[in-house]
Amino acid sequence: MRARQPDGDGFVEHQGIKIHYEVYGDRGPTILLLPTWTIVHKRLWKLQVPYLSRHFRVVTYDGPGNGRSDRPVTPEPYDQAAQLAYALAVLDATGTDRAVVVGLSKAANWALQLAADHPSRVHGTVVIGSAVPLGAPYAARDAAGSPADLPPSGVPDLGADPPSHWLKYDPDYWREDYDDFLWFFFGQCFSEAHSTKPIEDAVDWGRETTAEVLAVEARARRAGRAAVEDWCARISGPVLAIHGDDDRVIPVDRGERVAELTGGELLVLSGGGHIPQVRDPVRVNRALRAFAERFRPPAPVRRTWARWDRRTRRVLYLCSPIGLGHARRDLAIARALRERHPDARIDWLTQHPVTRMLADAGERVHPASRALANESAHVEDEAGEHDLHCFQALRRMDEILTHNFGVFADLVDEERYDLVVADEAWDVDHSLHENPELKRFAYAWLTDFVGFLPMPDGGRREALVAADYNAEMIGHVERFPALRDRAVFVGEPADIVDERFGPDLPAIREWTEAHYDFAGYVTGFDPAAYADRAALRAALGYRPDERVCVVTAGGSGVGGDLLRLVADAVPAAARRVPGLRVLAVTGPRLDPAALPAREGLEVRAYEPDLHRHLAACDLAVVQGGLTTCMELTATGRPFLYVPLRHHFEQQFHVAHRLRRHGAGRRLDYEGLTPDVVAEAIATEIGREVTYGPVPADGADRAAALLADLL
Repeated sequence: MRARQPDGDGFVEHQGIKIHYEVYGDRGPTILLLPTWTIVHKRLWKLQVPYLSRHFRVVTYDGPGNGRSDRPVTPEPYDQAAQLAYALAVLDATGTDRAVVVGLSKAANWALQLAADHPSRVHGTVVIGSAVPLGAPYAARDAAGSPADLPPSGVPDLGADPPSHWLKYDPDYWREDYDDFLWFFFGQCFSEAHSTKPIEDAVDWGRETTAEVLAVEARARRAGRAAVEDWCARISGPVLAIHGDDDRVIPVDRGERVAELTGGELLVLSGGGHIPQVRDPVRVNRALRAFAERFRPPAPVRRTWARWDRRTRRVLYLCSPIGLGHARRDLAIARALRERHPDARIDWLTQHPVTRMLADAGERVHPASRALANESAHVEDEAGEHDLHCFQALRRMDEILTHNFGVFADLVDEERYDLVVADEAWDVDHSLHENPELKRFAYAWLTDFVGFLPMPDGGRREALVAADYNAEMIGHVERFPALRDRAVFVGEPADIVDERFGPDLPAIREWTEAHYDFAGYVTGFDPAAYADRAALRAALGYRPDERVCVVTAGGSGVGGDLLRLVADAVPAAARRVPGLRVLAVTGPRLDPAALPAREGLEVRAYEPDLHRHLAACDLAVVQGGLTTCMELTATGRPFLYVPLRHHFEQQFHVAHRLRRHGAGRRLDYEGLTPDVVAEAIATEIGREVTYGPVPADGADRAAALLADLL
């Protein structure tokens, strides 16, 4: 799922070649993000477009040979002159008089000529990883060796071949083993550690064109050194050159030379590779925004500064929207925190459906929440039949997470907060560690699991990638141990799986004990308040002679398959269980009408007091989500739980915790039928259970860990 859809799109045509463009936003000035080498298309800018289009108008287009543009098989449509003509045609078609022009790698040539030859169309120019003929050939390519040095082709595990394999940069090799070349080349482009996802993305984009198209493009006419130097000398507008000093495709001296010849600025990214807007999107996005702001008329600015004795304690609480469990526990923690600091003002930055729950509770949801891209919608888009590959879905959420961090970063730039609490706000935790200079507040991180675990059917590649993500997280924490002022695990040490982060990586439990404080589980309510089940049932409208089964599958919207399966099981279960009453709660993101009508089945869209119904029921049938399962454990109710397939947290982390408490009966979705469900309901309903205790003071313990940060 994309973080932002285009507001408009279309095609331009130049000498018979159709070029596809997209337009985002409507606030000037316009930023034109040029395409680069034909091997990729405009999605290479996916981490820039959502953020920049909140502040500016953004135009992107696919160059010839990839994306939604034509794929000509003669070299002329790839010539320098043709590339310049495409840019001008897109500016004309989108009604853009002038733009901030941004070019990556080969597109630096088009950007520089556009600024030199058409200064009235260009506010300023940004070039990234400039692939311009202003220096000697890259030494690594000269040292490529001989064809005998080439290894057998194959997909690398976590990176790409060493630089000696630049012999693969050759049209004959592309025709022979194009896929192997893609893995090699993008491994060189993304020289930064932990670049598995960008490499995979770029390989997929490269597969959208062909070796033959690249071979034809390689014969296109290029600009020479003299021409580039002439452009640089004639550019009158501002120029910013961005270049990584670990760029293994184009050496950093090219960016240095562009800045020198144009009198422009140079931003060197230490440790950065060839495509830094993907690997360091926050830094590049902020640089692009600051550059483009120069061309906007100044606006009046009003600021208020409060003396120390007039300042209130301000908390920004970030709550994951993936299910409503985070919201319930966070609300309980926030209320306990207010008991310690009654003057604290808490703002919430979160998304639907959490915003609805918080609004019902009288909490202040910050207006910036409306700018967030919805993570629950992404999860729903990723889900299959009771199947959510949680780890891969999180990886494919990179565009959304980068955008949402931008919303957060803008907010804390504009407003002062004393404390930021992030409950599994993966975007914020990752990007703060990547950009620690942006932290200007006390910061607390909360989670109820630690460690990505691969699914067995993911094979060796998934095991290696999961370990790589874990290694990056460990590196973040150990490189910047003071960035998290508190890391709070919602549970006890025994709740942590007895696994390792990966080969040659620490054991998860021991590492977590060394780096986290433990709050115990946070139910969000006192189970003792529901000890009188008869009174609770009467208050909820349940008759004494009814056998109540509550069915719920969480608030993220991926539980429809389980709900429909249980609905289909109701007739058979009712025959086995006299007086059976089934209440199905779809959650705020599922339409109750999607469930079939069954006698004895009541369907509700949203139940704000769901935990009370769970405490009152004779049986619950639920997904494997931690919150619902632990609420049932805390109130001592029998339940069936069906973990989502490929959801590593439900399959491993939650299942481990439930085994520790001796709670629930697990059913696997594979092979599950209405008859099997009906028989399980009949067997389990009303069964006396004895679970391990769930302490009721988790919210107080968590709040105590946060209170001293204020």
